[in-house]
Amino acid sequence: MCGRFTIAPEIDFHERFGIPGGPAIPPRYNVAPGQEVPVIVRGERNRLVPMVWGFIPPFPKGPGAGHPLINARAETLLSKPAFRDAVRGDRCLVPASRFYEWRRAGARRVPFHIRLKNGGVFSFAGFYGTRRDPVRGEIPAFTIITTEPNRVVAPLHDRMPAILPRGKEESWIRAGPVGTADLRGFLAPYPEEEMEAFPVSARVNDPRSEGPDLIRPLPGVEKQVFLPPGD
Repeated sequence: MCGRFTIAPEIDFHERFGIPGGPAIPPRYNVAPGQEVPVIVRGERNRLVPMVWGFIPPFPKGPGAGHPLINARAETLLSKPAFRDAVRGDRCLVPASRFYEWRRAGARRVPFHIRLKNGGVFSFAGFYGTRRDPVRGEIPAFTIITTEPNRVVAPLHDRMPAILPRGKEESWIRAGPVGTADLRGFLAPYPEEEMEAFPVSARVNDPRSEGPDLIRPLPGVEKQVFLPPGD
């Protein structure tokens, strides 16, 4: 799954995503479900829309009905009514620079941040709809799609967020239906050779924690990249 991520926009963030210039986006180092972040959608042109993390299907059924969904499995997007309509028409890019996963070490769970080796901003594949806020009424909300993990993420979790190759971002948010074969092309595990992971401070466990210290490798492991089994 993906339950926490960071977004630290670079100087060319708007140009990177084909968005008309706008105000600088403040960095966030511990985005958690229920919080609001900028998400990219397509109209006549790409635009940034503040959205809350946690989509609620319009016609929820079964256990957990009515609860915000922060993740959706790539393999069931077109078979579950809760996701199907949004995936066919309301797809989005969720900009990020890192995400977190946890590894069990005895009684403790050690957080790791996972990033691209080039340190750049990337985008999760997502879809969006609305949810009702008791104060603001109907507000836009999004879900991050997950896929099978690559060998960097697999030691930490059995799922990983679907990171879109840069060349496929515009196709993902372009209006129009997608089929099963299309989804396989978009939502494959990101190439492991382009990613790395480091253990970081347990402060990230508290969603109220913020600041660049959350992504610093633990003391003594600055140069120790977390390697998957077999390396």
